[in-house]
Amino acid sequence: MIEIILAILSTAGALSILFASIGILRMPDFYLRLSVTVKASTLGVGLLLICAAIMFPDVSVTTKAIAIIFFLIITAPVAAHMIGRAAYFTDIPLWKGTIVDELHGMYNEDTHELESTPDNLPPDTDGDSNIATTESETK
Repeated sequence: MIEIILAILSTAGALSILFASIGILRMPDFYLRLSVTVKASTLGVGLLLICAAIMFPDVSVTTKAIAIIFFLIITAPVAAHMIGRAAYFTDIPLWKGTIVDELHGMYNEDTHELESTPDNLPPDTDGDSNIATTESETK
């Protein structure tokens, strides 16, 4: 019975990591690639670590696996958020199919802070200046 559970969990983990690697190739811009990679790889590695904890029921292995899963779940989304924020503020273009850019006009370049209202938008701006117009801009 344990072998069946391990086979299911390890297959799901490996497939999740496979989907993350396919997502890197298939997603059209940096932000979508980052999102799919972090979510799918975190799930995949977590499932594989659960398999290791089940396979080796020693307390030290189980404790280490649980600790790694905990820190991975805590740090991966925060790191992805910071990488995505840095990419946005360095003007990495959004995919041309992006409909809404909610951060446009909210970043104060003088203080490097986000503002809650887009007070510094020029009157002729339509809100999509960071959205790519061609596929080559997103590569």
